Amino acid sequence: MNKVKLIIVLFLGAAITSCASKYELLFRSADVDVKYKGAFEYFNQKRYKKSADLFEQILMATKGTSKDDTVQFYFGLSNYKWGDLQAAEANFDQFARVFPRSPFTEEARFLRLDCLYQSTHRYELDQIPSYTAMAAINEFLYDYPNTEYLVKCKDMLVDLQERLDRKSYEAAKIYHTIEDYKAATFALKNAVKENPDNRYREDIMYYLVVSHYKYAQQSVKEKQRERYLSLIDEYYNFISEYPESKYRKELDDMFKKAQSETKINQ
Repeated sequence: MNKVKLIIVLFLGAAITSCASKYELLFRSADVDVKYKGAFEYFNQKRYKKSADLFEQILMATKGTSKDDTVQFYFGLSNYKWGDLQAAEANFDQFARVFPRSPFTEEARFLRLDCLYQSTHRYELDQIPSYTAMAAINEFLYDYPNTEYLVKCKDMLVDLQERLDRKSYEAAKIYHTIEDYKAATFALKNAVKENPDNRYREDIMYYLVVSHYKYAQQSVKEKQRERYLSLIDEYYNFISEYPESKYRKELDDMFKKAQSETKINQ
């Protein structure tokens, strides 16, 4: 290794050692003011894990002082920016309870929502976290109707509701997919009943008509008339809501078949 490279390696090693030593000295220091200043230096340098550790160390020492809400807020914010959403959510939740009138409270409550939102799952998985996030968002909007975060909150609600709608739709449709058409008629009807505003309502009602048709087709002769009549009822429900539906032609054909089977004339 030539001299220039050796000097560079030694310089970098010394710099790294110096940085490590500075943090270690701060971490071990008993001087709250020095540690407070150092925590903000690391925060401003975007070294959020170190800032979180330092803020955490002075939580008790600053409790009840003018720095109390600042330290607690930036402790949560450091965890949030570091990516520890579970810790940050707990930090912000506690902060809002302890400091309901702090200048940081609105932001803390919003960031808690974002932690909850980011911790939700795609529609196929458990949606309890989605319900938790939506309840918190609605509570936040009730308390801050003119918040600067209004658009973001509404976007979160739209996305979460879409997941819930999709979950309900897919859970009901699965019976149609596995060709259990009797179960499908109940599940799809319940999906519409439980959430009339489901964004997949047209698709749900389409599969409801088709399931009735398939169920009637597969029934014994003595039961077919009754079941085709049920199909006709669901068909009329569908076209009254979606007269221009992309499914209209297909369902019209099923309706004509049902009419023929039941000898019903218009």
